[in-house]
Amino acid sequence: MSSLSFSKTSHLDWSVLSVDGQIDSKTVGQFQDALNQISVDALRLAIDLTKVTFMSSAGLRALLVIHNKASAQGTTLSFVGINDDIQDVMRVTGFLEHFTLVSTLDDLAVVT
Repeated sequence: MSSLSFSKTSHLDWSVLSVDGQIDSKTVGQFQDALNQISVDALRLAIDLTKVTFMSSAGLRALLVIHNKASAQGTTLSFVGINDDIQDVMRVTGFLEHFTLVSTLDDLAVVT
C-alpha cells in the first residue's frame, strides 16, 4: 500500500514541507492537502522531495497546481532534492522550464 508522511519545518527563511514516500494516484490527495495547508501564508516555500522515490503524472500535476498557486500569491517556490528519474520526466514534459530546483536545503540560500 502506498503511503506518504510529511513534516513541516523551516530552514533559513523558508517554510519547508518534507515529503517521504511515493506520490501516485492513491497518495496524491494527501500530498495536495499537505501542500494546501502549508502554502497559505508562506512567502518562501520549499517542497523537499529528497525522500520521494516515485512520482506519477498525478504527482506532477499537483506540483504544477502548487506552482501556479504560488505564482498567483507571489510566493517564491522551490523544489528540493528531486531524484534523477523524476527530473528526467519533468524535463521531457517541459516542467523543468517552470520550476526552481535545488539539490539540498542549504542551496535555498542562493534562490532569489
